[in-house]
Amino acid sequence: MRKLTLLVLVAVALAVVACATPTSAPVPPTTAPVPTSAPVATSVPAATAAAPKPTAAPTVAPTTAAVPATKTKVKLTLNYLAGGPQAGFAYAKKLGYYDAVGIDLTIEEGKGSATTAQQIATGQTDFGFSDGPSVMQVRSKGGDIRIVAPILQTNGFAIISLKDKNITKPADLVGKKLAVQPGSAQTVLLDPILAANKIDPKSLNIVNIDPAALIGSLLQGQVDAILAGADSQSISIRDQGFQINEIYYRDVGVPTIGLSIATTDAMIKKDPVLVKNFVSASLKGWDAARKNPDAAAQAITDMFLAGNKDANLKQLNVDLALLCAKGAKTLGAPPTDNWNVTYDLLTQYMGLPKDKPITDYYTTDFIPADAPPCP
Repeated sequence: MRKLTLLVLVAVALAVVACATPTSAPVPPTTAPVPTSAPVATSVPAATAAAPKPTAAPTVAPTTAAVPATKTKVKLTLNYLAGGPQAGFAYAKKLGYYDAVGIDLTIEEGKGSATTAQQIATGQTDFGFSDGPSVMQVRSKGGDIRIVAPILQTNGFAIISLKDKNITKPADLVGKKLAVQPGSAQTVLLDPILAANKIDPKSLNIVNIDPAALIGSLLQGQVDAILAGADSQSISIRDQGFQINEIYYRDVGVPTIGLSIATTDAMIKKDPVLVKNFVSASLKGWDAARKNPDAAAQAITDMFLAGNKDANLKQLNVDLALLCAKGAKTLGAPPTDNWNVTYDLLTQYMGLPKDKPITDYYTTDFIPADAPPCP
């Protein structure tokens, strides 16, 4: 009888334990989520996390995908020493636009557009900021380089003269002494300006001047006008207290593509997402620069200790007027006519071969659908 009673008690105890086990098992899951500071959302698929709010899905998914745990190191080589014409990139970096798409960007100064284009083509840099014609010439010679986004959709070249010379249109150059820099793009493109305005080159007195003496020759009255840059020499002359007239090349028949973002076909093939993210972040930076040029000028000054902010701001304000060509709809996308004119001028006056169409030199595939609009 005692044995029977003992067996019954054991059986009851086992039953109680068996019933209690399911109740205590869920405790770990209940306590596991307690640390609310842990990034729980990162372990949940984007679509699942966004499910309660369908409208938030487009924001959550790209953000999660665009900020990987490990950022990609990228180098951008500028066309020249840092200043106003390069401020948009520095401002984009300062605002975190590159970080937001997983790019750890290093920006280095350049030694001229032609040199930067060569560095891109030879794999010495990932992206470059180079004048459109310089990129096209390197590619025409077999270099692996292509324009993915023109930043300055037209060039800033100008015919510059002192105000009292009354030179306001190309025809006013007839009989005048014009100083040019041998071999420069401004000089090469003088012929198409004269042709477009039906001016005989022999009717001008053209003199070759060393770049270092270009401004001095104008201010000392040795010449009547010079071919130079509106965002460089023009500013320097004004800073010395002189009033000037400027005839922009873009307004007199030569609206060639200006400073552009370029990379290699190899990069485009290897990592098209990286290219698209870089272009998008850069365009956002330039859009921000035109909305707040003072802050953008400060950003480039701080990054490179480049001159002073006021000088960089003056340069930037000139270049901001070149972000959009006439008829352009968004930043980074000049009208087809500008590309065609650039091609025609380069094949006729700068020796660019005609064996490939203009579309071989650039692509619009990486201009985002929501690119900042042109005014």
